Amino acid sequence: MSRIVIYNASILTLDEDDNFYYPGSVEIENDRIVKIYSGNPTDEVLSDPSITLLDGTDKLIMPGLVDLHFHTSVAKGFGDELPLKEYLEEVWYPSVRALNAERAYTAAMHSYWTAVRSGTTTVNDMYRFVGSLADAASRIGIRAVLSNEVALEEHGLDAIADNIASFHQHNNRDSGRIKVWMGHEWMCTSNLELMSQVGEAMKTLGTGLHIHLSESQQEVDEIRAKYGKTPVEIAYESGCLGPSTVAAHCVHLTENDIALLAKTGTSVSYDPGSNAKLGNGIAQLQVLNKAGVNVGMGIDAFECENSPDMFELMKFGSLIQRALHQDASLGKPYDILRMATLNGAMALGINAGVIGIGKKADLIVIDLKKNQMFTPLLKDRQSRKKMLESHLVFGCNGSAVQHSIIDGKVVMKDYQVLAVDEETLRTQMDSLFEVLSQDMKTLRIDTCKGDK
Repeated sequence: MSRIVIYNASILTLDEDDNFYYPGSVEIENDRIVKIYSGNPTDEVLSDPSITLLDGTDKLIMPGLVDLHFHTSVAKGFGDELPLKEYLEEVWYPSVRALNAERAYTAAMHSYWTAVRSGTTTVNDMYRFVGSLADAASRIGIRAVLSNEVALEEHGLDAIADNIASFHQHNNRDSGRIKVWMGHEWMCTSNLELMSQVGEAMKTLGTGLHIHLSESQQEVDEIRAKYGKTPVEIAYESGCLGPSTVAAHCVHLTENDIALLAKTGTSVSYDPGSNAKLGNGIAQLQVLNKAGVNVGMGIDAFECENSPDMFELMKFGSLIQRALHQDASLGKPYDILRMATLNGAMALGINAGVIGIGKKADLIVIDLKKNQMFTPLLKDRQSRKKMLESHLVFGCNGSAVQHSIIDGKVVMKDYQVLAVDEETLRTQMDSLFEVLSQDMKTLRIDTCKGDK
């Protein structure tokens, strides 16, 4: 049995009762949180050499961040000046067509390393060569839900058979820390038959679905002109909506679309950075929340956001809603933090997202002295809690994350991901893109009229 004890820390549980401890301690056995309490452990615990002790003085313990819409990335910072259609045709699709198993592994290692470094403990990753992604997730120690980019054959991505094979080969790896869902790229690279086949495969396998829906107005207009329905309506009629589906983006929704998402229990990934950078608009967050839709948060591909940092995303996601609606009461830190943790965990069916007894031990430890991000802080417990929430959403970035524990294992300690030689990985990624960028030039297929 492995045991970890973090003591003398501030503890932001984000649980139903909104419990906050200062100072307090968390005890972990194997993959579960077993104790949360005020004060410090007994002398017997503190002197037990079999226990991994982490001093929480001037630290904050909180649930790890759940990136609900993620793509492994190879081309961050390449082609950022291109308009959307040209970007997809010249960068995104050629880059994923140029992959092989070895390249996908290196890209996933780098993507998961950067995610863990900035506080993410779970990714919902749609990409290619799922076996390579699973190998990388296994080595890094991150929790991962993986899916293929399923599209029609002429688009040079993945087929349903690829995704079904991924499920049988890799679902529930590492004692369930790695899951495989079905993936569906989007309706502009699909048709009604393929969408229905994806829905049927999801049900047959008893797994979930990761899908792009209604990301841009161009997409919605194109699909409506072709089929007389919105992408959400097509997904509903194809059996692709439900409590095991994560629909990414959902920016351009009709009233009926929102009603269908709510009725089916479909979760939505709010991806404000990607949607803004690509000029796709701002999701109707207030309307989705009012309708009772579970909404988490996602970075999307690093190409679309240029950063893996979900702390930065939380800030932007709150501020853009306030600016849009000219209402400073929106995007409260209390709500935004839960979107980035508990809501994402619920969407993926993971018993995590809060610091609670019996929950999976997926948590991060933040240095409250790092670069003055959390200064000032009051000592009064309730004032301290409120200020911490505010600092986390509006004043923090991922560089403050000192330790990361995933599935009860210390994956990052003192800012270093334990499974990775950072300099080696950096040079591998540079070398990979040097070669891949040349291959991309020959892999353009000018068939997609919208965004991904």
